[in-house]
Amino acid sequence: MASSRAPAKRASSKKERRLESETLILAAAEKVFSEAGFGGATMQLIADVAGLPKANLHYYFPTKEALYRQVVQNIFQIWLQAADIFDKADGPAEGIGAYIDAKMEISRRHPAGSKVWATEVMHGAPVIQDYLETTLLDWTKGRADVIRRWIDQGLMDPVDPDHLLYMLWATTQHYADFGHQIETLNGGAALSEDQWVAAKTSVKQIILRGIGATR
Repeated sequence: MASSRAPAKRASSKKERRLESETLILAAAEKVFSEAGFGGATMQLIADVAGLPKANLHYYFPTKEALYRQVVQNIFQIWLQAADIFDKADGPAEGIGAYIDAKMEISRRHPAGSKVWATEVMHGAPVIQDYLETTLLDWTKGRADVIRRWIDQGLMDPVDPDHLLYMLWATTQHYADFGHQIETLNGGAALSEDQWVAAKTSVKQIILRGIGATR
């Protein structure tokens, strides 16, 4: 029995080490890409921040572009997960309210990832344009359909779904992309727990009242 368990244990341990290494590399890459951009970042710099040999990076991610795309896809997947309640909610107050909470919490916990995405798009999405034209486009159409259904049910005012989504993204991601500006206006300090709660409440109140969400 011992011999049969040993290979499985070694495989599990190898998988865990791989996951730990990839997580470490992606965290370092997210930081470097957010500060230096795709053009300014190097695999050596990312390796230095991760505290790993450069060869380790190339083992998991053969090129800088492959690593960059994974960083971008990771933040997008986190945003997609935040929209789960959006699809399942009975109405806009619940769905959009929960979406705002989740997106602002992501801005709080993953500011670097949001900055990488914003910088890429502001430069014309030279690396992920195909991703915008497929995955993001399909996702946006799906959420717009949900908003139209709520409008048809009389649960909110007839607003343009696309522009509502743009407003939601701009508002919630502002807390990550312009975090330094917010800290400066907050006396040089990061928002406290109470301030984050107040910010979420205010953003939800402004947007939900603005679209006439009833439930």
